Amino acid sequence: MDIKIHKSSIANRQSSIKITGSKSESNRLLLLKALYPQISIDNVSNSDDSVLMQKALKSQEDTIDIHHAGTAMRFLTAYFSVQEGREITLTGSDRMKERPIKILVDALRALGADISYLENDGFPPLKIIGRKLTNNKVTLKANVSSQYISALLLIASKLEDGIELVLDGKITSVPYINMTLSLLNEIDVQTSFQKNIITVKPNKDILKPKVLTVESDWSSASYWYSIVALSDLGTEITIASYKEKSLQGDAVLAEIYQSFGVQTTFKSTTVILQKLATTNSKTVIDLDLANAPDIAQTIAVTAFGLGIGCHMKGLHTLKIKETDRLIALKTELEKLGADVVITENSLLLKASDTIVSAIEIETYKDHRMAMAFAPLALKTSIAIKEANVVSKSYPQFWEDLKAVGFIIK
Repeated sequence: MDIKIHKSSIANRQSSIKITGSKSESNRLLLLKALYPQISIDNVSNSDDSVLMQKALKSQEDTIDIHHAGTAMRFLTAYFSVQEGREITLTGSDRMKERPIKILVDALRALGADISYLENDGFPPLKIIGRKLTNNKVTLKANVSSQYISALLLIASKLEDGIELVLDGKITSVPYINMTLSLLNEIDVQTSFQKNIITVKPNKDILKPKVLTVESDWSSASYWYSIVALSDLGTEITIASYKEKSLQGDAVLAEIYQSFGVQTTFKSTTVILQKLATTNSKTVIDLDLANAPDIAQTIAVTAFGLGIGCHMKGLHTLKIKETDRLIALKTELEKLGADVVITENSLLLKASDTIVSAIEIETYKDHRMAMAFAPLALKTSIAIKEANVVSKSYPQFWEDLKAVGFIIK
């Protein structure tokens, strides 16, 4: 499905939107629920990735296809490694078969897992024979995707001696690691994170029944921050349901978007976003997003729409997402008239007051490309190719845009 979004302003300048539960929290809790059935979960994400995760965990099939769901691929690789006596093939889309998983497989093998590659060495699909993992010490490079680290931590309490994970070098994506550890703590699993060593203790006890509520997704909130930033002064949008002390690294949006003139106010379980200031064309936003790379696309498009420059680093993990997001961002922004320079881990957008109209944005089967570029309709008319890709993380996105006044055909 392709859509056209016509240049418009927010029809209702005081709108309220309820956003689905965090995909990151949901997928972690879904795996923990599979290990500890006493857990109940409220506000689970309705994203494709979380639906696929639930389906995979309940499946009794010999082959499990998780399509484009990268988090599910990594978490399930660890999960099925400890399902003693179970033999499965874990596969995905063509793009998934290009996304590396060797780092995680090597770590699991070091713990005693039986995993083999069925096509290309280092990539899915995988053949996994579940067994009891008897080792408890493993070392990883500290700058790898936090999903590899979290996958190991999530199964650690079911290992006979838990796990001692040593991270070699400078650690990236620390908030996502802390999210995993905090969720483990919520179900009474003991953990520690001292310098570069993470330990998770084995859990010998039967957990008491417990209900855990998933906070709404901060990555999805980023598009509303962008909409408010690109809107007129006085625009106000309320989003729910959020916590002021969030486990999600992308909650740094509240601080970052002050530079774009957006004030964040927490009120009970809602967040009020208000456009209270304009930006200076000489402004350059300089950010290290190593701990929150998923909001880089939104920030780049916001800066472009406001005609200001931005420099973002710490983006090396974007190259192995649904697409190479750095190349995709450069390609699509330059179609709109931007001047963009990328490296292996950074993006530099030069300030410009030119926006080319009536451009079709390619999404590369990447949900964040579609949603990051949509707010530009406040500045020009654009088309989004394969717009239904948003279902991966935020299925009702287009309906929510219509609800606040965007004209979508």
